[in-house]
Order: sequence, then structure tokens, then C-alpha cells
Amino acid sequence: MGTIETRNGPIGVLEAAPDPDRSTDTGLIPLLLLHGVGSDKSVWAPQIFHFGTERRTVALDYPGYGESALVADATRDDFAAAVLAAMDALEIARAHVCGLSLGGVVAIALHHLAPERCASLILADSFACHPEGAEIHARSLAGMRDLGMRGLAEGRVDALLGPEATADIRSVVVETMAAIDPAAYEIGATAVWLADQRVRVRKIRCPVLILCGSADRITPPALSDDLKDRIPHAALVEIAGAGHLSNLEAPVVFNRVVEAFLSDTEQNL
Repeated sequence: MGTIETRNGPIGVLEAAPDPDRSTDTGLIPLLLLHGVGSDKSVWAPQIFHFGTERRTVALDYPGYGESALVADATRDDFAAAVLAAMDALEIARAHVCGLSLGGVVAIALHHLAPERCASLILADSFACHPEGAEIHARSLAGMRDLGMRGLAEGRVDALLGPEATADIRSVVVETMAAIDPAAYEIGATAVWLADQRVRVRKIRCPVLILCGSADRITPPALSDDLKDRIPHAALVEIAGAGHLSNLEAPVVFNRVVEAFLSDTEQNL
């Protein structure tokens, strides 16, 4: 882990890339990973270590999260602009952009700002517009103010995870969420839960994979079905038994589905 300096300030980065001397490295398009509102770049460890053996794989912190500097009153478009600034600093011209929950919202915003930078989009446990977003936003902020970040994390973890999640995953989720700066969490909660990008998603033309845990209670499968209706050319895969953090709860299945999608996409580019 570490930070990079960008035109938008320091951004936290977790990165892996294949050994340049390996014959299996064929110059594949980088994979960019964007986290949810209650986590940071570390949530992508199972994907960093899996995909980083074959292609450059980068997870970023949004402003105020992890090792990134807070930007007061940042919006989802500001988060997307920060991602673009990080891509420039890392000399990544174009990437497959994979975002979970808030990460999916930011990925859509990034595509809106710079579609030419997106080789594909992978939208995991996300949505274009959440029908209960305003209520979730209000509950999240009230919980944070009444309980603090640790109390909010402990009270929310059961809703975030599916029934097959282990005690270790539960602990990681609580500790990661508890460490978030409350000011950053408030900005992130507004960015995700009040998002309405129904017009934007209809303009997406790059390849799209939609993923959702079948036991996701935060962004249930119906919202992924709605995304699919709005992006007809997208592929949709439901991960059995996984909750809202499908990449962390079912990394083997998640990675296999994404890997197949990336392979098919690059064969047709």
C-alpha cells in the first residue's frame, strides 16, 4: 500500500503487476478496482493478488478514505475525477473499471466523464438509482452520529454479509468500516445513496458485466436486473449465497466470472 501524488491531491493505491520478464505477460489492459462506501482499497485484496499475476491491477482510495486526502464536499463526480487523476499519475491510459456498490456508482460517473478511458465496466452489487436510497442515506448518517463508526459497523455487518460469510470476513468488514473518517463516510454515503444515473447508464456502449450476490440485502438482485434492463448489451451474473460484498465473500467465483469476461472482452477489442 502507499500513495501517489495527483493533480487532485494524494490518493491511496494498492497495486500488483506481473513480472515484466514473465512470458505470460502479454500487455493486457489494466484492471482498476473501486471500493464501496463502508470500506477502502484493502477490500480488493483477493482480486489484487489473483489478477495481479497476469495484468496490472490497481485498487484506489477515494478522497478522504484510506490513505487519500479528504476533499470537503466532494461529489461522486469528484470521486470519478480523482480516479482519472490517479490513472494519469499511474500512466494508465485505459482500464477495465470494476466497482462495487459506491464503486459501481463511481465507475458509471467515470464513464460519463471519460468514456474513452473505460475498456469495460464491471458493476458489482450496484445500481443506477436506489429506490430506498434516501432512507438508507438518512439511517446511515443517523447511525454514524449516534453510534460512531465502530457502532455503525457492528450494527450493519449482518445486513452487509450473506449467510455463508465467515467470522474472519465479518471481523475484517467491521474493522475496515470502523477506521473510516466520519467526514469521508458522510460524503461517500451521499455520493452513493442519493445517486440517480439512469440517464447516464443508457449511454454506456463499452462492454459491461453486472454482478450481484443472491443474498445481497443492501442492493438486492432486482437492482442488478434494473441495470441490465437499462444496459441491454450487459452480461448479468448472480453469485449464489453471497451478500453485498460479493468480491470478498465469494472471491473464487467472483474472480472466475470477471476473468472470463475480461478474456472475452479483450478478444473482441
